[in-house]
Amino acid sequence: MTLTQIVWNPSPVIHLGSMELRWYGVLFALGFFLAYYILYMVFKKEKVSFKLLDWLTFYFFLAVLVGARLGHCFFYEWSYYKTHIAEIFMVWQGGLASHGAAIAIVIVLIIYILQFKVNVWWLFDRVAIVIPIVAAFVRFGNLMNSEIYGHVTSLPWGFIYLNDKEAGMLPRHPTELYEAFTYLFITALLLLLYRKQKGVIRPGFFVGIFLVIMFCARFLIEFVKEVQMPFEKSMTLDMGQLLSIPFILLGVFFLIHGVISDKIPKAPKEEKN
Repeated sequence: MTLTQIVWNPSPVIHLGSMELRWYGVLFALGFFLAYYILYMVFKKEKVSFKLLDWLTFYFFLAVLVGARLGHCFFYEWSYYKTHIAEIFMVWQGGLASHGAAIAIVIVLIIYILQFKVNVWWLFDRVAIVIPIVAAFVRFGNLMNSEIYGHVTSLPWGFIYLNDKEAGMLPRHPTELYEAFTYLFITALLLLLYRKQKGVIRPGFFVGIFLVIMFCARFLIEFVKEVQMPFEKSMTLDMGQLLSIPFILLGVFFLIHGVISDKIPKAPKEEKN
């Protein structure tokens, strides 16, 4: 097989006159916009108050931003941040972890459910449709930053990351794309099932599909991904894999619950003007 080297050298910054934007932030925002639009159409179809959607969007954004940052600081670099507490809040310096975001999303959804009295299964299954698309665009942002790439490869789609000296000018697995395309597939699959089933979802079935596919993919992709922190080199399974296992098991539980349950959760009632 002839190696086709893909030279990757984009600027992580978008220059608009005197203004500068980072691709990571733009793609992050685009992922949120698409997630909001999909949920808007779901809420509209099921005649749910858009006030609930606005609050859900706020909680979701807060969970992803804060959870991903805390996850990175606690899971990957606590030895540093425990003596530099103030820097935990400096999100612009980089360092986000998807597992931290996942934990935070569960926490804020529980708060949201208690506040607005929404059926837990109804909410989880619909949020499961859009979480992967946000995660996909985060990975596209990582690609534009030339970070979170994989091991050296002889496969024809290996990327040479010129913006990162540690990549060594060698073709590497574009693991950002492996994850991003997997996450887009999950959203497409769940949207197809949602449309086919006309919004009738067995409780936990969608969130089970989402968790199992997403974190099984994450577990497997980690085998060809460079470790994020030096301490992971001495581990049989790296931190990303260890953190994925509980989510896979939880996803299996949700799938089983969805299969054996015959109760279809109802959407929140439309508020009367």
